[in-house]
Amino acid sequence: MPLTSLLSLFEFNVGSQVQPFQTAARTAHLDVGWVAVLQEIDAAFETIARQRVPALAIGADPFFDTRRTKLVALAAQYAVPTIYQFREFVTSGGLMSYGADVPDVYRQIAIYAGRILKGAPPADLPVLQPTKFEFVINLKTAKVLGVTFSDNLLSLADEVIE
Repeated sequence: MPLTSLLSLFEFNVGSQVQPFQTAARTAHLDVGWVAVLQEIDAAFETIARQRVPALAIGADPFFDTRRTKLVALAAQYAVPTIYQFREFVTSGGLMSYGADVPDVYRQIAIYAGRILKGAPPADLPVLQPTKFEFVINLKTAKVLGVTFSDNLLSLADEVIE
């Protein structure tokens, strides 16, 4: 069955992510629902289960990063296919992730620090955003959830965990 709706789990401080997410969902002809999580992850997943949400996207937020194990476990418990921001969620058993390549971001930070240590005024340095992203799929989790990926999508992944 094709995916026609998606629920996104967001913490309270990710408002800047909502509009691009809605735009992307509309482009993909997906109905999007929202669950705001204010410290109550268990209750959010109970709502997700009650609403029979077919898929979940976790918003980028340090709140979620520090609760990786719990989020992955609840997604598995409620059998909700979920996409995360970082590959660490997928290596912990999550289904898939798409986000900035963290080692590349750290490399950019080191270059910046080096420029500042060599005397460059921080105010004169340009604002940078991630330029390298990675897409990771966990086929073990996909099998448990009954999710299949096309060969084309698998070929686009930077890493496939088998």
